[in-house]
Amino acid sequence: MTLKVGIIGCGSIAQHRHLPEYANNQEVEIVAVCDVVKERAEAANVKYGGKIFTDYNELLAFEEVEAVSVCTPNYLHAPISVAALKAGKHVLCEKPMATSLAEAEEMIDAAEKSGKTLMIGHNQRFVPAHQKAREIIESGELGKIYSFRTAFGHPGPEGWSVDGKNSWFFKKDEAFIGAMGDLGVHKTDLMRYILGEEIVEVGSFIETSAKEFASVDDTAVCVLKTENGIIGTLAASWSYTAKEDNSTIIYGEKGILRLEDDPKYSLVAQYTNGSVIRYELGAIQTNENQSNSHVVDHFVESIESGSAPLITGEEGKRSLAVILAALESNEKKTIEKVKTGVHA
Repeated sequence: MTLKVGIIGCGSIAQHRHLPEYANNQEVEIVAVCDVVKERAEAANVKYGGKIFTDYNELLAFEEVEAVSVCTPNYLHAPISVAALKAGKHVLCEKPMATSLAEAEEMIDAAEKSGKTLMIGHNQRFVPAHQKAREIIESGELGKIYSFRTAFGHPGPEGWSVDGKNSWFFKKDEAFIGAMGDLGVHKTDLMRYILGEEIVEVGSFIETSAKEFASVDDTAVCVLKTENGIIGTLAASWSYTAKEDNSTIIYGEKGILRLEDDPKYSLVAQYTNGSVIRYELGAIQTNENQSNSHVVDHFVESIESGSAPLITGEEGKRSLAVILAALESNEKKTIEKVKTGVHA
């Protein structure tokens, strides 16, 4: 059974992740590629095949397509995903899934009504070190969890986006949010996943300090509190000029878990009794270090098995909700409660 896939948006994320990962999956055939810039769709076609489109509506009308990846600028994620689900296609949507909770709920609703799979591309959950950390915390090995700090930062998307400094990443009307949407939402999703808890309150400072040409944030520091009172910080930035930082440290009663950029040991557990366990689980993926993110394979597997993916629309929405609360906190200069839905 071969899954016939279409890619909507042939920019960097499609070129580095979606297209090659679909191409490497034996169960998949790429049958359509779409980009408003025709040359990009043509370049994808040369390398991976697939019928060329410049209008996603026409791709969705192409009956052969059974599933799509939505790899467009953020403001188009929800409208395209909803249209695709209504057209009876399975959807893998890049993060952040939407620009508001109302949009996210519309996507979830469309998936329910169509009976099709909706998955959000939060790849951090598939990193072996992150899965191991979740397991250790769940087992109670660290005892009560007190605090955490997590960061995701690099010099900025101009280094790898197809449009460089002119990229949609820097334009508020297309990106909606900057580093917070690009990187911060990965980390809110990761912390919810590793801790196994929802984040309920947020305080934040969000600035544009490094990219004077941008109309979105590039440096953010947030304080988060979970339902059981675990407090921690989250930094998301495009102003880490020399080296990427993708690290998380969790502080518990019986020990500390370090998920840092160690080339060999991506998880180090230090216990209060003096023992240290170094896990060799492969380096944490960064823009410089990209192998299979497992996102595409998991999406394909979910469709074939009919089981819910690890990152459903609901999960994507909850991670987005934390970012929306952070934006509100920065704007109002208050601590904000994380809303769980439009009406909640």
